[in-house]
Amino acid sequence: MPKIAILTSGGIAPCLSSAIGGLIEKYNEVSPDSEIIGYMHGYRGLLQGNSIIFSEKVKQNYKLLYNFGGSPIGNSRVKLTNIEDCVKKGYIEQGQNPLEVAAKQLLADKIDILHTIGGDDTNTMAAALAKHLEKSGTKLTVVGLPKTIDNDVIPVKQTLGAWTAAEQGAIFFQNIVNENTTSSRQLIIHEIMGRHCGWLTAATAYEYRKLLDNMNGLSDLFISKNRWDVHAVYIPEKEIDFQKETKRLLKCMDQNDCVNIFLSEGAGMETIIRELESQGKEIPRDAFGHVRLDDINPGQWFADQFAEALAADKTLIQKSGYFSRSAKPGTRDLDLIKKSAFAAVEFALRGKSGLVGLDENKNGKLGLINFQLIKGGKEFDVSLEWYKKMLLTIGQETP
Repeated sequence: MPKIAILTSGGIAPCLSSAIGGLIEKYNEVSPDSEIIGYMHGYRGLLQGNSIIFSEKVKQNYKLLYNFGGSPIGNSRVKLTNIEDCVKKGYIEQGQNPLEVAAKQLLADKIDILHTIGGDDTNTMAAALAKHLEKSGTKLTVVGLPKTIDNDVIPVKQTLGAWTAAEQGAIFFQNIVNENTTSSRQLIIHEIMGRHCGWLTAATAYEYRKLLDNMNGLSDLFISKNRWDVHAVYIPEKEIDFQKETKRLLKCMDQNDCVNIFLSEGAGMETIIRELESQGKEIPRDAFGHVRLDDINPGQWFADQFAEALAADKTLIQKSGYFSRSAKPGTRDLDLIKKSAFAAVEFALRGKSGLVGLDENKNGKLGLINFQLIKGGKEFDVSLEWYKKMLLTIGQETP
């Protein structure tokens, strides 16, 4: 019987717990005697030899995992090729190579199959591990699952957890938007995760407007769909003409007494970075070299651009990221998660490595994708009809 290890890595998403549940369910069916362990806190646990055996009680109660967000075995942001960061955090000793340490731990634990649930970095790291072990004559089967609410993994059509994050972001704003009653001329900026890809912001706006379709207004008491609607959607893929948008949004403010903006955290990032660098400020980055967006605070920067020009009496910036990514999966996501996890087990037991996902190179068919084809930073397709129609409806210039 093969020995199986599971790890979850990167930021959380509404799929981690349920993906673990799906893997357990399928192994219960086809290889019930296999031992399954989970590395605690992703690659950090692998480097430190910190793991937990999935007991029979866990295996028999896998369905409970479908009802939870987050990951029961924890996450961390660790890049195995960033030696300096791994040493700094105390995961390895000075002079050690993280890849070598991780490979030795997998050998010590006698792991035959490794399931990685994460984004492009998580899964390409796993592929590098397998290749490292192969050089020493050890075969490790690695089958990953694509997790990210940004939906930005190439060539995966739909990543796990993204649908739910959009739905939850819409629910978040359905409450937040009522803050427009607390003052006149209020500017509300709904900041949404999405460093390079605007899919989540666009999809969240789309899902929110679907909720708005069920709203019954009361115009005699200033409750109208126009006031509660989305007035602008800003994403990294679409350049913003601030002069033109200010003019348009000023009309919205005058007509509705408020402006509601859905903002991708990566929108206008190059402009913001240039401005900060011109001021001599250091750009904070994480272990992967990504700009630390919480420190940059894009929402506040956009508020500064618009508030005075729109004569806003009050500005409110709200981030739905943690609310959205921490949810349990919705119906659509859970169906895709289970299908993906079941397929991952089947591929793993056949000794085939790769990432299981809806392959855009094969018309969106669920299958095993070569790790070498996996990349991050996929851009949102702004030519999609639902997106263009939404912008047209809210009066924003279409691509």
